[in-house]
Amino acid sequence: MAFHSEISFQRGGEVEVCSKVPEYIGSYFEATIVARKGNNYVVQYKNLVEEYDESVPLKEKVMADEVRPLPPEVTEATEFHVGTRVDAYDLDGWWVGTIYSERNVYGYHLVFFETTGEVLPYSLRELRVHQEWRNGKWDVSSTKRKRLPLML
Repeated sequence: MAFHSEISFQRGGEVEVCSKVPEYIGSYFEATIVARKGNNYVVQYKNLVEEYDESVPLKEKVMADEVRPLPPEVTEATEFHVGTRVDAYDLDGWWVGTIYSERNVYGYHLVFFETTGEVLPYSLRELRVHQEWRNGKWDVSSTKRKRLPLML
């Protein structure tokens, strides 16, 4: 998921980084810009830590097309409907999925993730409206409903 953008992020800027690691495709992790090196950035993640010392925030060099600004908050979403694209907060990042069922009696929505084929439960506070960063602007039209596979 490349985010072709004319934006140049400054040191200290808060961003989201899209992972290109196969098991993390479709995820976004909050980070701060530490430095710019050519067509790359050095970022420090907000919630990811170094393997060797879990008290040290993870720093990583990433390509410019993996970085986007933090999405604006969309406050009108107090409920989600089947087929709506969302981001679910899990494993220290935001993961793109699709609402698979309306909220159940326990207050959870089931979310389907195309990248893994999983359907997992999330509360409303763990979900946000999915937005795409396109041509230097946020696009909410990607939240439109889509067809879901039939799960047995």
